[in-house]
Amino acid sequence: MTSQAADRPEPVGSSRRSKITPEREREFFDAVLEQIRQCGYDAVTMEAVAVRTRCSKSTLYRQWQTKPRFVAAALRSSGQARFAGIDTGTLAGDLREAARSAGAWSAKDTSLLQALGHAVTQDPELAQALREALVEPETVALKAIVRRGVERGEVPADNPALAYIPAQFFGVLRVRPLLEEGAGDPDYLLRFVEAAVLPALGLE
Repeated sequence: MTSQAADRPEPVGSSRRSKITPEREREFFDAVLEQIRQCGYDAVTMEAVAVRTRCSKSTLYRQWQTKPRFVAAALRSSGQARFAGIDTGTLAGDLREAARSAGAWSAKDTSLLQALGHAVTQDPELAQALREALVEPETVALKAIVRRGVERGEVPADNPALAYIPAQFFGVLRVRPLLEEGAGDPDYLLRFVEAAVLPALGLE
């Protein structure tokens, strides 16, 4: 078989799909996400990831067939709810802790969101994978934080500001680098929560 034939994408569902260990798969996923952060989605190629991970391009094609599927798989594998373990006993305390947590990972995740910005508008599967990996886990966790606060009687359930807490967090993380130099670090996010989120909820 020629090298050109070896690098040709395999048909979807091919029986030649390789068995890759979870550790090796994680290496591939980390490599493609880091390449996106550094170069942007459009500049990333299967060949570049193959070189970076010292594998053949055909290995990546056998597993994922196309770059969008490869990136979508990498995004889905990285999903985690960083806010899920937050429970300080008060809504204000939880939101402050969420601000610190968001600030700690904002630079890495925001760069990925920005690098994928145009691509996700063109590829529904990629957009869904991005939501599953970076947006939905945190949104669900934030809604749980809010629900506990309402159940404790700290804020009325009909307070209109409650519905916008996830949008506030994700909005400031995405926009801060465009308005000012630097990402939404923990200090910035905490000051934002103190100045904008807590007052809207009637909390101190």
